Amino acid sequence: MDTLTPAPPDPRRWWALAALVASMLTLGFDLTILNVALPTMAADLDAGTGAQQWMADAYVVVFAALMLPAGLLGDRFGRRRMLITGLGIFLAGSLIGALAGDVNAVIAARAVMGVGGALVTPLALSVLPTLFAPDERTKAVGIVSAASALGLPLGPIIGGWLLNHFWWGSVFLVNVPMAALGIAACVFLLPETRDPASPRVDALSTALTVTGLGALVYAIIEAPTRGWGDPLVLGMLAGSALLIAALVVRERRVQRPMLDMTLLTHRGFLLNTVAATLVNFILSGLLFVLPPFLQAVLGHDALGTGVRLLPMMGGLLLASRLAPKVVARFGARATVSAGLVVLAFAGILGSRTTIDSGYGFVALWLSLTGFGFGLALIPAMNGGLSALPRDRAGSGAGLLMTMRQVGGAIGIALLGSLLAAGFRDRLDVTGLPPGAADTAGESVVAAHLVAQRTGSADLLASANSAYVHGMGVVLLVCGIAALVAALLAAAFLPATPRPTETSTAPDMAAEEADARQ
Repeated sequence: MDTLTPAPPDPRRWWALAALVASMLTLGFDLTILNVALPTMAADLDAGTGAQQWMADAYVVVFAALMLPAGLLGDRFGRRRMLITGLGIFLAGSLIGALAGDVNAVIAARAVMGVGGALVTPLALSVLPTLFAPDERTKAVGIVSAASALGLPLGPIIGGWLLNHFWWGSVFLVNVPMAALGIAACVFLLPETRDPASPRVDALSTALTVTGLGALVYAIIEAPTRGWGDPLVLGMLAGSALLIAALVVRERRVQRPMLDMTLLTHRGFLLNTVAATLVNFILSGLLFVLPPFLQAVLGHDALGTGVRLLPMMGGLLLASRLAPKVVARFGARATVSAGLVVLAFAGILGSRTTIDSGYGFVALWLSLTGFGFGLALIPAMNGGLSALPRDRAGSGAGLLMTMRQVGGAIGIALLGSLLAAGFRDRLDVTGLPPGAADTAGESVVAAHLVAQRTGSADLLASANSAYVHGMGVVLLVCGIAALVAALLAAAFLPATPRPTETSTAPDMAAEEADARQ
C-alpha cells in the first residue's frame, strides 16, 4: 500500500502533531525575536541602517525563495527526512549567529536559517493530509497555525528577557535547544511519507524559482527605502518577471514538471491560497504598525511590548478552537468570509486609535484581529490543502506558503511606505536644522532621539501625533482591504461540503490525479 495512505485513527498521530508544533513554534518566535536585539547588535557590531535591515531581511528573502523547491524535495526524498534536515540547518545557522563577530557573519547566519525554515514550513503542513482525515484536519491545521503565530508575541517577550540577562547572541542560542527538541520529536514520533514517483529535482527550474522569487522579495524589501522608481528596484522587478516567466514556459513544456502548474487548475486550491495570501497581507500591516506605537508612543520596553501583543494570541487561540465547529455548521466559505469581516472591523476600529486612547482600546481591536485572522486563515489553508492530490502535498503546500510569505512581504512594503508618507506629512520640524529635520522624518524612533538631543517637547508631541495619524491610515486601508477580500471570498470560494460529508475527499483527489496521469 502507498505510504501516502492516511494514518488510521490512532493516538500516535497527535504525538506526531506535537513534533510539528515544536518545529513551527521554533520558527515562529524567531521571526520577531531579532527585532528586539537589533539596537544592541548595531552598537556592538557598528552596523548602519542598511546592515540592520539585512540582518532582519536575509532570512525572509531566502525563506520565500526556497519554499517551492523544499516542498518538492519532501515529496521526493521523504517529508520527515527533509523536516529533520531543515531543523538541523536551522540549528547550525543559529549557532553561527550566536558566535558571529561581525555584521556579515550575522547576515550569513540569517540566510542559513532561512534555508532551514524554508524546508520546515511547507513540509510541516504537507504532512497533515497524510496524518489526519478531513474531519480532523481543520483542527490540526488550526493547532499548527496557532503554534506558528504563538511565536510572534513570544519573540519580543523572550528576546527582552534574554537581553536583560545575557549578551545579544543569546537570541540566536535560544533556538538551539528548541530545534534539537523538534528534531528529536520528528525522529521518534513522525512517520515517514513520500512520493517516489514525484518529478526529479530540476536544477535549472530550481535556479529560476530561487532567483525569480528572490529578486521579487528583494525589490519589495528595498522599495520603501529606495523608492519604487529606483533603477535597482525596477531592474529587480523586471528581472523577477522575466525569470518567473521563463520558469512557467519551461515547466509547461516538460512532461513531469517540478512545479506542477495544474495545481492552479484546482479551483479550491487556487482560491483558498489567494484568500490566505490576502489575510497575510492584511495581518502584516496590522502587526507592522504596532511595535513602534507601543514602544515609542506609549513608552513600553521590548518585554512590555511583547506582553501587550498577547491579546492577539488569545483571539487566535479562541478562533482555532471555534473554527472547526463553525466550518462544520456553516461551511468553509462562510467561515472564511466571516473571519475577514472581523478583520475588517478590527482594522477600522483600530484606525480610530488616538494618543489618549490607552492600551485597553488597543487590546480590544488586537483581540479581534487575532480572532479574525484565525477564523479566516485556518479554514482557507485547510481548504487549499484538502483540494490537493495527495501525491503533490509537499509542492502544493510549498506554493501555498510561498504565496502567503510574498503576500506578507508586499503588505509590509506597501503599507510601510504608506505609514512613512503619512508620518512625514504630519511631522512638524519647524525650526530644526535641515540635517536634524531629515533624520527626524525617517521614523518615530529617530524623531524621539532628535527631540531628546534638542530638548524639543514640541517635536516629541508632533512625532507621536504624526505616527498615530500614519498608523490610522494604514489600519483603515487594512480594514477596507479585508472587507473587499470578504466580499470576494463570499462570491468566489467554492461551497465546500461539511467535513462529515467529505470523508472520501482524499481518495477522490488521488483518483483525479491518477486520471490526469
